Amino acid sequence: MDVKSAFLNGYLQEEVYVEQPKGFVDPHSPNHVFKLKKALYGLNQALRAWYDRLTQYLIDNQYRRGGIDRTLFIKHNDHDIFVAQIYVDDIVFGSTNKTKVDEFVSVMSSEFEMSMVGELNYFLGMQVKQTSMGIMLNQSKYAKNLVKRFGLENGKDFETPMSTTLKLDKDEKGKSVDQSLYRSMIGSLLYLTASRPDICFSVGLCARFQANPKESHLKAVKRIIRYIKGTHSLGLFYSFDTNDILVGYCDADWVGNIDDRKSTSGGCFYVGNNLVSWSSKKQNSVSLSSSEAEYIAAGSACTQLLWMKQILKDYEIEQGKMTLYCDNLSAINISKNPVQHSRTKHIDIRHHFIRDLVEHSIVTLEHLPTKNQLADLFTKPLDKERFKTLRMSIGMICVD
Repeated sequence: MDVKSAFLNGYLQEEVYVEQPKGFVDPHSPNHVFKLKKALYGLNQALRAWYDRLTQYLIDNQYRRGGIDRTLFIKHNDHDIFVAQIYVDDIVFGSTNKTKVDEFVSVMSSEFEMSMVGELNYFLGMQVKQTSMGIMLNQSKYAKNLVKRFGLENGKDFETPMSTTLKLDKDEKGKSVDQSLYRSMIGSLLYLTASRPDICFSVGLCARFQANPKESHLKAVKRIIRYIKGTHSLGLFYSFDTNDILVGYCDADWVGNIDDRKSTSGGCFYVGNNLVSWSSKKQNSVSLSSSEAEYIAAGSACTQLLWMKQILKDYEIEQGKMTLYCDNLSAINISKNPVQHSRTKHIDIRHHFIRDLVEHSIVTLEHLPTKNQLADLFTKPLDKERFKTLRMSIGMICVD
């Protein structure tokens, strides 16, 4: 649903004055100003005032605000759950019981002027297809427009977003290109990563060179767009045949950055067999060994698991011991051994919090073979066969 003139519903907590609008100045009091009683479009306070009004109204009607996501509202009973996610004046909501949906519509319509849109199938560029087997998310329309926008609709398709032989660096001797064009490409691609984890690493890598892009960087970005051209219909499938167990995969590409020799951490996180979160990020410090790089990546993954555990509590889904899969035995052993060794004493103390999680049985690190490490997709360029295998393994399918 959509709230009409949402910002005009907010109540102001401060005294706010505005000048008389041009063309409507009172001739008898031309120097007077208006004191606002309610929020107005254009005010810095308008967004906060609207959220405060909506929050108080929903709480008064027995809806509970999310503990982590403050724009999430929930109502439970013994067997059913209702959830509503607020995005400014747009509200996405649903329930396991249609009566709860009707109740929410009635509650909102009695207080605000609403327009009902119906079943969710398109939201902020995200296409949603609901079936009896599950839900499919993709951005194929956005992807097609992106390719067309940058004039690459007639270019050659690529089967992977980045070549395994290409090592991107600052290329200080290379020829500079238009910064505005390059940044526009990166910004457009970053929005696409909301449903395309397969390009997360390659886009993140190219995004590092926005300050001074060269021809080699532009060529790499164009290859990503050409890869999207041939795979625009790919999206994520969320199956109903699953469970509510939270697990994660973490990996690191040791000294993968040529310029500063820093490593790249990658991770992906599942609720049951459905991918719900992923990341690819350059580490803040230089690692002296692959074990240290993997250990730091595992620490980052643990923070994500803890955050997701807190979010699931809002849905009354409790997690026991969570599993994090890592393909480096040395990193796993460091997390289990509280003794300081000469090989590990230089590691920043903030990374060792993972030991407390392991000791208190909050997280357990399990080893798995590198060939089964799904997080490889987020740390390095891969050959065609390996890339397609992992892409399918994380739940990406053609949705057309």
